[in-house]
Order: sequence, then C-alpha cells, then structure tokens
Amino acid sequence: MSRCATVSRNLEEPVSGTAATATTWLLLEQSGPWGAKALTSSHLDPALGRALEAAAEGTGVRIALIRRPGRHADPGTPAVRQVYVAHTVPGEGWLHHATTRDPRELLGLDFAALGAGDHRSFGAALGGRPHEDGPLALVCTNGKRDRCCALLGRPLAAELASSGVRGAWEVTHLGGHRFSPTVLVLPYGYAYGRAETHAVKEVLHAAQEGRVVVEGCRGRSAWERPGQAAELAVRSATGEYAADALSVVRTQGAAPRWEVTVAHADGRHWRVTVAQGASLPHRPESCGTSVFGSPARMDVVAVRELTAAGLAG
Repeated sequence: MSRCATVSRNLEEPVSGTAATATTWLLLEQSGPWGAKALTSSHLDPALGRALEAAAEGTGVRIALIRRPGRHADPGTPAVRQVYVAHTVPGEGWLHHATTRDPRELLGLDFAALGAGDHRSFGAALGGRPHEDGPLALVCTNGKRDRCCALLGRPLAAELASSGVRGAWEVTHLGGHRFSPTVLVLPYGYAYGRAETHAVKEVLHAAQEGRVVVEGCRGRSAWERPGQAAELAVRSATGEYAADALSVVRTQGAAPRWEVTVAHADGRHWRVTVAQGASLPHRPESCGTSVFGSPARMDVVAVRELTAAGLAG
C-alpha cells in the first residue's frame, strides 16, 4: 500500500486549514524513543504525562515532547532538559525558554493563564525568560504514530540541524501525517506541510523578520480550521505577509459552511466564506489504519472586503 503522504501529494490535496489548533504550545525535551501517545509512552514518567494532559485539557495549551535531531535508540535521560512555551495569538505572541532538572516542575504552571497568554507562572515555576535566539522549527518525526513522519520527517530534521539551523527540533505530533514532513514554526504558530529544507529555511528567515510564507502553509494554530483557511486566503488576496497584521475576529456558522471575519491591524475587514468539503477518492488517512475515509478539507468560496456598512451588518 502506498504511504499516506505519497497518496495525498499525488492527489494534490490542499494543505490550507489543516493545522493543529492551540493558542499556546508547551514543549518538553525528552530523549529516547517515543510511543504513539508519547506523553505516556516514552521515557517520561507516564503518571506525569497523564497529569500534564489533565492539567492542559480545555486550556488552549498543547503539550508536545521534543528531542534533538539524530539517533534515538536510548541515549539516556538528560540531566537538564530544555523547556519552551509559546503563545501564538497575533499581537500577543511570545516565546519563552527555561531548563529543568525535574519535569514535575511543569505541574506548577497555571495552564489556563498560559492558554490565555499570561506567561508569569512559567517564570515563577521554572525561572523562564524570553527566548532570543530566533524562531523554532519543530519537525514531526514520531514514526509510532505514522511511518511517514519518521521516513520523511527525520531526514528533514537532520538536514536542518546539520546545516546550522539552531532552532531545529524533532517533535512528537503535529497532526496531518499525510502532509509529512510537517513543520511548526514558533513563536507565530504557523504550520507547514510537505516541507523541504530550503523552504523551511525561507520560512524561518521570514519569521525572523516578522513575516509569513504562505506557500505550503497549513494555517496558524491560534485559529480553528475555518479561520486558518480564511486568514491565508486574505493574505493571498491582498499580499499582506506581516505575521501579526491579520486576526480572525469572528466565525459564524457550523460545518459545512462558515462566514469568517478577518481583521487587519489598520482597521480593514474581510468576510470569507469557507465550505467544508471531502477529499476524494476514499483512502486511509494514515499509514496506521486500514480504514478508508475522505479527509475533510477547507475550501474558500469567497473573499470580500467589508465597508463600514458591511461591518455593521
């Protein structure tokens, strides 16, 4: 059977509006092998993993494990682990960094506050501070979730690291195995699919300058999927690539059709009609399943700039 990523690429399945959703990402270094559900199936204490999952539930915080690109048979648990937290809402974003000798310190975090953009508990619990070494490029490489992530993601992560990208990490799960290799760029929270080394470097260079590369972009994790597709459509229509220029301020409707309002920092607004379609033909959505399905896709039907009268309506 063909790999899910190969099938998706051959069918030219669109990537827009497929990013994982999270207002805030919390990343903990955990070396060694990862299982399919890495927080509870890795060398991290599974009781701690379950406690972290429970603490983050419903807060907008998504927790993932990270490790340096390279071999992962069993290098042993590092004495000092790197910890990152990033808030991705436009105009309110930040990326902070800390180290810990005891990952149980993460249970001292105020997850609801982190999800809302308040980083004070991170500094109080871990002594964290703003990360100033440039953006992070997180490459999904967890082959226990889907073999495409390992077969396609690990070579990309290794090439990024060997070419001097300081912020390159492997990460446990970004969703969308069929778009492998997948990459999340922090602090802005834009995800990319079918990524190649030169494209990721371009994305990181743009992020360093506060810009977004739209090509290959799956969406910004701060928004639900209709909002992700709508924001990218406005960027394509207007040529606006400043990362924090656009915000999704309103989403009306429900599947299979939404009306999304996108606002510019300069006061302009757009109404974007997004329809949920089905990616055909039927096929397994992941290499880890033999169940056939038709993945949902976000199709932008119309983009219309609003006048003052339109905003009032």
